[in-house]
Parts: sequence; structure tokens; C-alpha cells
Amino acid sequence: MDRTQLDTRLETLAQTVLALAQECRGDTLALLALLRSLEQSHRTIQEELFQASLPNTRHDLYKLIKDIEETGGWPYIARLKLQALTLNLPPEELEPTEED
Repeated sequence: MDRTQLDTRLETLAQTVLALAQECRGDTLALLALLRSLEQSHRTIQEELFQASLPNTRHDLYKLIKDIEETGGWPYIARLKLQALTLNLPPEELEPTEED
């Protein structure tokens, strides 16, 4: 999926979630259930998909961090520590090189 398709689908998803939240306006328990569902989805994506997709080279890790800095930072829910981004890097990739 290209970036434009992803952006379109994400916008549709965000609008759907916000519409549901509006329907739940004033119902604290329903809004809490919605927030819990979003948090669980975030956790599942982070733990089962995102972490497995983390870069395994310094160059790719640099590109990821640069993208995070340039496009708005890290998602607010359950932020990973920077060290967790290096989980998939082999030990030799963690050592400084002449390129650094």
C-alpha cells in the first residue's frame, strides 16, 4: 500500500472513531470503553507488528528516527523508550563506526 492510500484509510478510520466518540458523548463508561479499545489496539500493533518491523541496520534506524522527528514524534499511548528501538539490531550495529 502506498503512502497516499494509507493516509486515506487512516483518515477514514480516524473519522469513524471520532464519530463513535461523538455518539458516546456524555456516556463516561462508553467513552472509557472506546479509549480502552484504542489502547488495546495500539498495544497489539506495537507489540506484535511494530516491534518486529524495527530496523536491523544503523542506516535504517537512522531513517526511522529522522522520520519520527520530522513528522510529529512518537504516538502518545505507551511510548517506547528509545532503547527499545534497537532491539532488532545485532550487537555489532550498536558499536560506533567511522561513519558516525
